[in-house]
Amino acid sequence: MMGYKQVIVVRVDLRMSRGKLAAQAAHAACEASERAREERPQYWRRWREEGAKKVVVSVESEEELLEVYEEAGRRGLPRALIRDAGLTELPPGTLTAAAVGPAPEEKVDEVTGGLRLLR
Repeated sequence: MMGYKQVIVVRVDLRMSRGKLAAQAAHAACEASERAREERPQYWRRWREEGAKKVVVSVESEEELLEVYEEAGRRGLPRALIRDAGLTELPPGTLTAAAVGPAPEEKVDEVTGGLRLLR
């Protein structure tokens, strides 16, 4: 049986507070989930049925975040890129997080498998 998951990617170079980081990760997860529900309903449904597995990983730069986002797009995976509104800790327009999936685990891992778990 093929499993499904979503990977949320957050920038740790921004030194966001834990609350801010959690909010940005949540924005990415929700947005990518909505896109999957619209674009790949079969992925979204199976992911939900399996418990909506999520993994949070980190990158060290905006460039790395964009690389992950663009690669997911090239592979046709549901994805989201989060740009902060700038109302609290960060300047407006700062790219903070992305999410890949929900999609088959093997496909998501091809894009995010080399990234470090968030610590």
